[in-house]
Amino acid sequence: MPTNMSLFSVNAILVISTDDRSRILTRYYSAPHAPLGSTSHPGANPYPTVKEQKAFEKGLLEKTNKQTSDVILYDGRVVVFKMEGDVMLYVVGGDENEIMLFGVVLALRDALAILLKNSTDKRTLVENYDLVSLAIDEIIDDGIILETDPVIVASRVSKPPTQDITSVKNIDLSEQGLLNAWEFGKLKLAERMRQL
Repeated sequence: MPTNMSLFSVNAILVISTDDRSRILTRYYSAPHAPLGSTSHPGANPYPTVKEQKAFEKGLLEKTNKQTSDVILYDGRVVVFKMEGDVMLYVVGGDENEIMLFGVVLALRDALAILLKNSTDKRTLVENYDLVSLAIDEIIDDGIILETDPVIVASRVSKPPTQDITSVKNIDLSEQGLLNAWEFGKLKLAERMRQL
């Protein structure tokens, strides 16, 4: 029986532009419960500096640019990826189950499609960076997969509908408006009490 059982399964999640090879959003994770004083444990971040991360991302983009499959082994890591428009979505795991990692990349792709109305390109992702970041946070927390249902992720992240916001703007929150609401509530309560 393995002694190092952990929920930690994702080393990194990357959103990279294929046009100019720029980073749109990258998150690297380390195991939350690493052994004290150890830097080479299984969940350690293999790319601690930005320079190492960019070198890894450059090599990964070159290797996956013309791939027909969705899963590769790169630098001793299982990498699952999907291309959407002019961006690549990557999920990097250690020696984890590639089907589980593929579920994460599909959840991210589908949640972004719901949130961004099927317009998953670099410009839209940059303009809606907050939604992209929140969607990733809803799917993965510190390398632990939390949710893979894109509808649930999108519902937790999405902005409230605009028709609800306009109805809130018509409420009078001044002192007189609150007193009117209080009197109206007292009147209605008194009427209900008399009916009983």
